[in-house]
Amino acid sequence: MKRILRSAAILVSLLPALLPAATAGRAEGLIAAMSSHQIQITSNYTGSQLTVFGLVERDGRSVSRGDPYDLVVTVRGPRRMLLVRQKERLGPIWINSTQRRFPDNPVFLFVATNRPISEMMGEDTARRDRIGLVNAERGAQAWFDDSTTALFRESLVRIMQNKGLYAYEERGVTFLSSALFSAPIDVPATAPTGSYTVDVVLYAGGVPLARQQTNFEVIKTGTEQRLASGAYEWPWLYGLVTVVLALVFGWGASVVFRRD
Repeated sequence: MKRILRSAAILVSLLPALLPAATAGRAEGLIAAMSSHQIQITSNYTGSQLTVFGLVERDGRSVSRGDPYDLVVTVRGPRRMLLVRQKERLGPIWINSTQRRFPDNPVFLFVATNRPISEMMGEDTARRDRIGLVNAERGAQAWFDDSTTALFRESLVRIMQNKGLYAYEERGVTFLSSALFSAPIDVPATAPTGSYTVDVVLYAGGVPLARQQTNFEVIKTGTEQRLASGAYEWPWLYGLVTVVLALVFGWGASVVFRRD
């Protein structure tokens, strides 16, 4: 027992000297910011573009690396429950046979890298670190999907890509210098309102070195926001006004286009 206690005491006394040596190889830091933290939707809104930019920091203890820096920017929008159905042909008609639910899944997903993910890391690393459109929403514990789940997940990504809500830019991050970088983010008009998170991860040789997170939000403003708030807070009044306006406009159209 005395020998164990003596060894533990020696280890504790050496910790201050060991920590700098252990962290010297990972002394990079990451600073990221957004060009704007808010997108306002008005009556003539057709989409918007934001830019995430930042700096890779290195202190004097950082050793020069043989592998270049790589950056992965992942933008996740408001989360909803998404449902994917598989269609099968039954004679002359198509029917929904099986389905898979993806709870708490982002409606908007955008991934940008400075080069293709396959050149940055292996498939197992991308799966483990949740890098890429298909991997971004894998469970933290269940990083490997069975064949059926993988098929539905790939179908979900394809459907959302066709809607313009999922996108991947393999050259979407630009290094302006050895340390400065920028990445434009296109937000389509169909993107839902809510809060969006932006994850920026720095890699070298397939190993994560630093991570930074920022965010922005998409909101309605002006008359659109007042109408939306009114419909939510006073639904019965909103419905009544809608019916009255429909009757008035219908009557007015019948008067204007009446044939005498």
